[in-house]
Amino acid sequence: MTERAPLSRKLSAIAESATLKVDAKAKALKAEGKAIISYAAGEPDFSTPQFIVDAAAEALADPASYRYTPAAGLPALREAIAAKTLRDSGLEVSPNQVIVTNGGKQAVYQAFQAVVNPGDEVLLPAPYWTTYPEAIRLADGIPVEVFAGADQEYKVTVAQLEAARTERTTVLVFVSPSNPTGSVYTAEETAAIGQWALEHGIWVISDEIYQNLTYEGVKATSIVEAVPELAGQTLLVNGVAKTYAMTGWRVGWMVGPADAIKVAGNLQSHLSSNVNNVAQKAAIAALNGPQTEAEQMREAFDRRRRLIVSELSKIDGMVVPNPLGAFYVYPDVQGLLNRTWGGVTPTTSLELADLILEQAEVAVVPGEAFGPSGYIRMSYALGDDQLLEGVQRLQRLFS
Repeated sequence: MTERAPLSRKLSAIAESATLKVDAKAKALKAEGKAIISYAAGEPDFSTPQFIVDAAAEALADPASYRYTPAAGLPALREAIAAKTLRDSGLEVSPNQVIVTNGGKQAVYQAFQAVVNPGDEVLLPAPYWTTYPEAIRLADGIPVEVFAGADQEYKVTVAQLEAARTERTTVLVFVSPSNPTGSVYTAEETAAIGQWALEHGIWVISDEIYQNLTYEGVKATSIVEAVPELAGQTLLVNGVAKTYAMTGWRVGWMVGPADAIKVAGNLQSHLSSNVNNVAQKAAIAALNGPQTEAEQMREAFDRRRRLIVSELSKIDGMVVPNPLGAFYVYPDVQGLLNRTWGGVTPTTSLELADLILEQAEVAVVPGEAFGPSGYIRMSYALGDDQLLEGVQRLQRLFS
């Protein structure tokens, strides 16, 4: 009997999302009755604002919501996204330069599919979100990591990018505010990187999902606002998940030049067709409605940010840069490695994360998920009481 043909080699080489894996492990331990506090998932603990939920309920009563709609998105939502892009990214686009996707993750996937050809090198500043390198490989590209440590506030320089550039470099990933670090590039740093990409004809995929979550008066300057001429070679990806506590609604989008949006739209027409119409109508309400509750959530994140940075900084051996965006803190924990804690001597941040989970019942994501070892990511998008209790457990463990 002939042996079965193999599975896809490309998909078999793709790793599971590390952040979702850690979160699933934490939830499984909770189900066993353990008092796990998880900093793993990048998910606001707030409820979606009621006026957005009401818009969804209204959409449920509309029979038009039960039918196919344009694969690229409802016209009213594409218009709302174009208006938001002008408002927050300083870029004027027409609705036909927008595609609505099933969450920001699909927008990221399609962006790479649209501009990466086999063998292209994609410059990937590290630490990076765990999905980027896998999405690059799925487009047959080659991720080229460019690392910036805590001493640089996790922000790469033009000099580093230029040193990594080769004749095969075609794309740069730019993320500000950053997941996993919370770092925000200044307007001047953003302009310098954008000008460099423009001069070398490099596509920029800019993930702006956290652009409305910044602190201490900092503004996340869009790379197309810093260098308007770059708009012809930039894809912006975004969504409602983080700003409006809508992670489960699965509405994201990509914005870019008409030709790139056209090829991405062709892909989506075969891949998924239109996004859930009820969720799209909820997203219209989120973008066009009052921003009061979104601002209240941002203020709560800011309070938690200040608390977690202050408390983690009390741990000897942990270096904690001050994040100015998103809802993550990314401590350098190299000072905790190769030391014995509770009879265990971790040598990597992966081993340290296992130690923390086993001995403190706290879930964190190790740096290996985002680049080099020696770091951990902690999301402070969880309740205030749990946030403080979890950090105090770490303080006791490493005292």
